[in-house]
Amino acid sequence: MSRVALITGGMGGLGEAICIKMAALGYKVVTTYSPSNNKAGDWLKQMQAQGFDFRAYPCDVADFDSCKACVDTVTQEIGAVDVLVNNAGITRDMTFKKMGKADWDVVMKTNLDSVFNMTKQVMDGMMERGWGRVVNVSSVNGQKGAFGQTNYSAAKAGMHGFTKALALEVARKGVTVNTISPGYIGTKMVMAIPQEVLDSKILPQIPQGRLGKPEEVAGLVAYLASEEAAFVTGANISINGGQHMF
Repeated sequence: MSRVALITGGMGGLGEAICIKMAALGYKVVTTYSPSNNKAGDWLKQMQAQGFDFRAYPCDVADFDSCKACVDTVTQEIGAVDVLVNNAGITRDMTFKKMGKADWDVVMKTNLDSVFNMTKQVMDGMMERGWGRVVNVSSVNGQKGAFGQTNYSAAKAGMHGFTKALALEVARKGVTVNTISPGYIGTKMVMAIPQEVLDSKILPQIPQGRLGKPEEVAGLVAYLASEEAAFVTGANISINGGQHMF
């Protein structure tokens, strides 16, 4: 029986690559999308045209009850979640001087509270079955900080504290919990940055001299979800081309 992989925010550049990689490996792939996203149907049709039979459910990852309802539906219609990839996230970048409480709250709720909200729904089942994988998608900026991202950096750093603590609690139950911290990846959002900014500001920070590929990050997620990664837990794996080594 194929295992079920649930990827939050799977319709973005990185999330889409993770969905495709997991499907190629034989997982039943389910993703979530914001209830305000009116293009989810178009995305599913595009993926179906490429041969991918994904399922997608509306879910406000910042809201605990919405997460519970979503996972309950997935469990009933697809099956119990074996792999959870907490990938959903947003930015509200500005200097701390300009940042308001609402800017702080929305990033913390979407990027950090969501990890609790989603993981809480699947963890008991994983432990009862004696097998499970949780992969939290953080960021290089959660490791080194970034100008104008006190909210985002704090949320992404908090993800790994969550990872380490939960990994200790569930280690003997056959469940692993890990974080990955990507650097600059060639998603549509990053590729929209003007080329001169990429060439002068971003690429010089990366020893490999290039952006990462979404497929490379997806490959790391797939490894952490695999049987071979059973001895890896509580880790934070950097994938940033040498930009920040920690």
